[in-house]
Parts: sequence; C-alpha cells; structure tokens
Amino acid sequence: MKSKTIRRWSFVHTWTSLICTVFLLMLALTGLPLIFHHEIDHLLGDAPELKQMPADTPQLNLQQLIEAAEKHRPGEVMQYAGYDEEDPNGMFAIMAPTADTEPNSSHTFMLDARTGEALEIPSANGGLMMVMLRLHVDMFAGLPGKLLLAFMGLLFVAALVSGTVLYLPFMRRLKFGTVRQDKSTRLRWLDLHNLLGVVALTWMLVVGVTGVISACADLLIAAWRYESLNAMIAPYRDKPPLTQLAPATRLLDIAKDVAPGMQPDFIAFPGTRFSSEHHYAVFMKGSTHLTSHLLTPVLIDASTLQVTAVAQRPWYMDAMGMSQPLHFGDYGGMPMKILWAVLDVLTIIVLGSGVYLWVVRRKAAKRLAQNVEQNAEQTA
Repeated sequence: MKSKTIRRWSFVHTWTSLICTVFLLMLALTGLPLIFHHEIDHLLGDAPELKQMPADTPQLNLQQLIEAAEKHRPGEVMQYAGYDEEDPNGMFAIMAPTADTEPNSSHTFMLDARTGEALEIPSANGGLMMVMLRLHVDMFAGLPGKLLLAFMGLLFVAALVSGTVLYLPFMRRLKFGTVRQDKSTRLRWLDLHNLLGVVALTWMLVVGVTGVISACADLLIAAWRYESLNAMIAPYRDKPPLTQLAPATRLLDIAKDVAPGMQPDFIAFPGTRFSSEHHYAVFMKGSTHLTSHLLTPVLIDASTLQVTAVAQRPWYMDAMGMSQPLHFGDYGGMPMKILWAVLDVLTIIVLGSGVYLWVVRRKAAKRLAQNVEQNAEQTA
C-alpha cells in the first residue's frame, strides 16, 4: 500500500475514532448491564413476581384485563398490551393520559392475567435499568439524541473499516496474535489494540450497524405510518372520532383467525402511533426464534371488530425488528449474553487503548518538535 494512501486511511481512522470514542465508551458501558437486564431486574427485586396458583387456573379475557388496568390507573387510557414471554400469565400494560402520549411519559405495569391484580415494574418507570436504557438509546435527549448516536455509529463503522485496511499490511510483518513484549509500552499497547480490534471486529460491525438502525427507529416508524398505515386506513380518514370502543374480548382470536400459525406479540390501541384513531392493531409474530421478531400487523375496526387489513411488512421494519434483539444479544440465551458481554469488554479496551495511543503519539510528536527547535537554536 502506498504511503499516501496509508496516510489517508490513517487520517480517517484517527479522526472518526476520536470523534465517536466518548460516545462509544458511554454506549459500551451502559450496554453491558443492559445485556443482563432481566437478571439484574430479578436481583434488584424490580421484576414482578406472579402468585403461585394451580396450573389450570383460567385467565380473564382481554376486556376484563383492560378494565382491571383502567381501575388501577383511573383517568388514563390503554396504549399497548402484550403478554410476558417468560410467563404467559403476565400481561404488560402501558397506559398514559392520552393515547398519543409519547412513550417516555407512559406508565408500564403488569397484570396477573388470572386475577387482574396489578403489579408495578420499577425498572420500567425510572429504575436503574431504565436510566441505563435511556442513556444508551437517546441520552435523555429524545430524537436529537438518537440521531446524534446514529451518526456516531456511522463514524464507528468507518473507524472499523479504516482500521482493518491499516491492519492488513501490518499482519504481513507479524504473526497473528503477536504482542511484542520486548518493545516499548506504546508498541505493546498498539499490538494489543490491533489484536483485540481484529478479534472483536465482526461483533463490533454487527453491533455498530444494528445500533444505527435502532437509533433510527422513530424515523422508520414514521416512514411506515406514512407509506403503509396511511394506505390501510384511507377509508376511515373522514370518519368522525370514535366515542366508544367495541369490547376487546375476542380481539386475539380474531387476529389468530386471519394470521394462522402466528401468535400475538402486542396490541396497539386506537390513537397510538402503531394504530389509527379507528383501529385496534394486533401485531402477530412467527413461531420460530428468528421469526418471533418479525411482526405482522392485523388492523381491526375498533367499532365493529371487522378485520380491515393484514399488512405486509416493509423491509426496513424487518431490519428494525431483527436488529434490536441482535444488538443486545437476545437471540441465544445466556451463552450468547456472556459472549456479548466479553466482546463488549474487549471493545471498551480497544476504545480506551486507542485514546491512549493517540495521546502518547501526540506527546511524542510534541517532544520531537521541541528537540528539533532546541537543536536548531544551538546550531545557530
């Protein structure tokens, strides 16, 4: 590789790395506990525990559960509901003063589907894990914070690509995995930085790209509403607002009838950003571990309970659905979480060593310039 080309790639790698490093360190540090958020919630006592009851205890129907939720939060409306993946007897409910209240101002709790008893979830409403999640997702800055982190993610990907290009000729001179213990501290850290970077390269690229996609989720949802949802609800555009909703008792059965082989993931109630003013939207998921993250919305008229549309998923919604669990290692149980955590720690070391190498290099360049200046003065 020509020296001029190397300098260009080095410039790209240096400055993309430096600009995004502080943000990436914050994301790596907050992402580490989020990998184990279920376990941490249980450890802190923030995860709701349902009562032990006979296995054949019947569940209340959906309308009864909605009414129980409304009694628990009088004056608020249901935005979303969904059953707990770990315990089918638990139903998550998200409520707010109005249907279009933005998500960070909503209140999440769990209902025991057998009794209607409400159980609070501290971690979903300001607990430690929620603080970590907000820092990781938008730094408490909403959409501007998400877009800033998306840009930092793009810089991170550029840093990884440029670093790989620079490392290729380096590998020809040394065996893979070599750390030159007989050299200076700076060179030892350079070797370690390069080695750990290559080991975690694929993971960092995956996490970087999925992080960018996840950070753009609000824009992707807005595009889906504009392109797909608007077309599906066009016949309802001029209808007056609903004054009363039809009971949701059979809502899940209706959705299962038109989406055979799929299971309900969550329900978006009328007026929320995943539905319309006149529809329940039941989001159905596949039965395999992979397809369980690909959601198909079934729109049901909220006054007649007639199915009005079964939407096809646009590619970008599939990309968002696949990227979010992959970003946090939610695909393969505890072994994958441990692997994700190890690679996260390696990334923190790579980022920290990169800053160290830049600082040391700057100091060395400054000392060299001072020595040259002193020698020039002495010669004169």
